[in-house]
Amino acid sequence: MAVNGIRPVDPIQNGFKPEQVKRAHRPEGDSIVISQEAREKNVVPPEFAKIVADAPDIRMDRVEELRAKINDPSYLNDAIYSATADHILDAWGI
Repeated sequence: MAVNGIRPVDPIQNGFKPEQVKRAHRPEGDSIVISQEAREKNVVPPEFAKIVADAPDIRMDRVEELRAKINDPSYLNDAIYSATADHILDAWGI
């Protein structure tokens, strides 16, 4: 009995090359269209705009509070590390 060549069973290794992949036509630049309904719903009430405009960009009270916690040598301890690790594991569902 004569065996004339052995071909691989795996189709990926069978030596066939995929046909040339053509790129999708992309227009020059992206664009979006916003409906009139969306434009009307995008209006911010003036009182909200004033609250946001008057709010400071950086809440120095929170910055100072966190700075004090970080500078306290007892703040970063095994309990904090463990709670942080547990929170990360819970977020990932592990």
